[in-house]
Amino acid sequence: MNQLHLSENIIRLRRERKLTQEELADFLGVTKAAVSKWENGQTSPDILLLPQLACFFDVTIDQLLGYEAQLSGEQIRRCYMELCQDFVNLPFQEVYEKTRSLAHRYYSCYPFLLQLCTLYLNHFMLAERAEDKRQMLKDALQLCVRILDSCRDVGVCTDASVMKAMLHLQLGSPAEAVGILEPSADPNHISLQSSMGAVLVQAYLMSGENEKAKDYAQVKQYTTLLSLVGNMIQLLPMYGQDFKRCKEIMRRAQGILEFFDLEQLHPNLAAQYYFQAALVYAEHQDTKHALHMLRSFERCVTGLLNQERISLHGDSYFDRLDVWVDQLPLGDMAPRDKAFAKQNALDALNHPVFSCLKETEDFRKLYERISGNPNHSDF
Repeated sequence: MNQLHLSENIIRLRRERKLTQEELADFLGVTKAAVSKWENGQTSPDILLLPQLACFFDVTIDQLLGYEAQLSGEQIRRCYMELCQDFVNLPFQEVYEKTRSLAHRYYSCYPFLLQLCTLYLNHFMLAERAEDKRQMLKDALQLCVRILDSCRDVGVCTDASVMKAMLHLQLGSPAEAVGILEPSADPNHISLQSSMGAVLVQAYLMSGENEKAKDYAQVKQYTTLLSLVGNMIQLLPMYGQDFKRCKEIMRRAQGILEFFDLEQLHPNLAAQYYFQAALVYAEHQDTKHALHMLRSFERCVTGLLNQERISLHGDSYFDRLDVWVDQLPLGDMAPRDKAFAKQNALDALNHPVFSCLKETEDFRKLYERISGNPNHSDF
């Protein structure tokens, strides 16, 4: 992250213009010794001299100071990745304070604040104390309010609204989440009935922008596919007691996963499905199919963990996603570190509903393979 570099900038700007310290001092009405002390970092110019200095060098005061209120997309991604690793490797409170300091420093960089909210939502559970977890979620909520009150970017504000609703759910305020999301999710809205995306594709085609039409149509199909499977994952616990209905949902979801090769295309989503399906089978005492689903879950998790870096990607069918992925706030980067993802997978296997499976050899070996420790049996 950038720091203030006033002394270095005065030296650089003066030398670019081939000026001596004395010439700069004469223009500003100060002594050569004063300029020397500025450049050595011993003192700083009087605040009233900053506009005059900036005007002389034809730069803004921010540029003169070396202060950047806005971060580039690449800087945001790099910072997010570093903070993810810090949360895994350093004391929680130390990293939390670091994130709060960054939020204060870049309080007007709304895309960065939004990614801090994502970071908090993905890591708040690492706090040992319940009050710290809750405070982290509340801090994220305040950042969302800041974004919605001040940001003029419609896309960032839309994402902040959804994030705000998700935070309310984690804080145990579902009515607040409904109030935020229900108006824009009304199925009677024309944008949902006629499909705004389809209209945009048609507009591209009529404008002769065929490549844009292909790109957008493929991204739309990809995101709709992920949304469909995600919705089916949510449906399973809703029909938890209706085993017949659950099996029909799983039959259809399984078909989609296999048809679109989702284990390779999006192993994280596939792992979520297999885990939820395993829960359903275990709840209904079907240990055979529960273990089968957990083996598929393991396959997806170990596939992710064996990658050099967990990343979002397309495949031979979804072959036009690269530009879209690159434009995402985090690019192709996963929102959680691999070590954290591994621990989440192991924690998931400790779900009480799997108590009927824990004494089986299949389950023990499955757990050991994910943990990477053949003697690991922490359940």
